[in-house]
Amino acid sequence: MVARLHHLILDAADPQGSAAFWSALLGQPITYDGGDFVVVSSSDKHSGIAFQLAPDHIAPTWPDPSIPQQAHLDVAVDDVTRAGREVIALGARLLAGNTYADPAGHPFCLIPRPSWMSP
Repeated sequence: MVARLHHLILDAADPQGSAAFWSALLGQPITYDGGDFVVVSSSDKHSGIAFQLAPDHIAPTWPDPSIPQQAHLDVAVDDVTRAGREVIALGARLLAGNTYADPAGHPFCLIPRPSWMSP
């Protein structure tokens, strides 16, 4: 194992509005609101679903592929540099900074393991 899921991140023109909807639907609280980034999870010590501001967001037209789905994963690692080498060895491709694409092109970010997440 190289990493653990931290959050599923969804682009949103209105992160607070999206979070409010999913909070009500899932019966889970909004555990973080940084303005441009809002998290819904069972507690502030658990992974969840997050909404990231994308001001020019255009809603997906799925199943019509003309506007694809927009999401990425955050995966928590103990050592971002080492994990970067490991995900490349597994077939990922570096996009920019700590953002990679899986072999099918889906983006994911390597983030330092949060202090609340057990090693």
